[in-house]
Amino acid sequence: MDFNMKKLASDAGIFFTRAVQFTEEKFGQAEKTELDANFENLLARADSTKNWTERILRQTEVLLQPNPSARVEEFLYEKLDRKVPSRVTNGELLAQYMAEAASELGPTTPYGQTLIQVSEAEKRLGAAERDFIHAASISFLTPLRNFLEGDWKTISKERRLLQNRRLDLDACKARLKKAKAAEAKATTVPDFQETRPRNYILSASASALWNDEVDKAEQELRVAQTEFDRQAEVTRLLLEGISSTHVNHLRCLHEFVKSQTTYYAQCYRHMLDLQKQLGSSQTLSPWPGAFLEFPGTFVGTTEPAAPPLSSSSPTNTVATMPVVPSVASMAPPGEAALCLEEVAPPASGTRKARVLYDYEAADSSELALLADELITVYSLPGMDPDWLIGERGNKKGKVPVTYLELLS
Repeated sequence: MDFNMKKLASDAGIFFTRAVQFTEEKFGQAEKTELDANFENLLARADSTKNWTERILRQTEVLLQPNPSARVEEFLYEKLDRKVPSRVTNGELLAQYMAEAASELGPTTPYGQTLIQVSEAEKRLGAAERDFIHAASISFLTPLRNFLEGDWKTISKERRLLQNRRLDLDACKARLKKAKAAEAKATTVPDFQETRPRNYILSASASALWNDEVDKAEQELRVAQTEFDRQAEVTRLLLEGISSTHVNHLRCLHEFVKSQTTYYAQCYRHMLDLQKQLGSSQTLSPWPGAFLEFPGTFVGTTEPAAPPLSSSSPTNTVATMPVVPSVASMAPPGEAALCLEEVAPPASGTRKARVLYDYEAADSSELALLADELITVYSLPGMDPDWLIGERGNKKGKVPVTYLELLS
């Protein structure tokens, strides 16, 4: 194999010079060219973007795939450029077990029929989860990985090159400084009474040599300064492109929220359909004095129930408590709205409740609420489980359960 020994020796010399310069800087024995404050801010911003992108990427992967072994397997398949094998979700696996249990325990028994219904709902939930994972991977994880494996690698490469150019520049400055000091020392005129003529001739020759060395060092310094300035400009342009990266990641974040909103809305609809299939059951109210009939949930739990999400426009979702529809609009067809003036509270079964959020009444049948105020609430047979009757002094109206914290 043919080696270019001259190039190899030159590269070794440059590497040694940079190592010496770097070591002397660490020990405070050499001066270091400092970058301007704006450039340092761009570097810090880029490093912060890279670090937080890595953290968000890892945690999103944990969210989408909690099993660490499965994540390692998928990582290996990606590195080997092989297709990741299809894997059933936890919901689909649960649906399979329930269906098998129903087949063995008796599909015609009440328990077997319920197992079949729940297994079908879990299967739909698993399919929705699979779609969510696929959408989130394409719209969110892939752009983050592309930044870390593409743009950031380019930025890191140019930063290392800039660091080498700076070391070369500072080494040239140190070389020029030493050459000028030696030249000044060599140009000192010797005393003929104390120095032989031969020494004078040697001193003049040394002065000429150091003069040539200074000219050479100045030329190298100009070249090093030009290369450093050019590399600094290239690196600056790449660092300023981090702003475009933020814009792209912001767009991807909106897409992730959209897919997550759609996923949870689908889950809610599937569970609501399952609840309707299982039928209504007569459930004891959380406070004494009333028995209510509604599909399989308790009324007035201390944790607010999440209202249904709209999948039609998830990107317009506002981070506030949603407006709950009125009881009259949610009542079955043909059922008249309650006449609040004629409604008397039950002899027992009233409770105190603390209002969690401000609520503006949609019509005269509802009671406006202020956060942290205390009101008296009670329910009536046949009333929608998401609403209660609230009283404050001589005012009375319907109030949503999700805005209340029931007290003892």
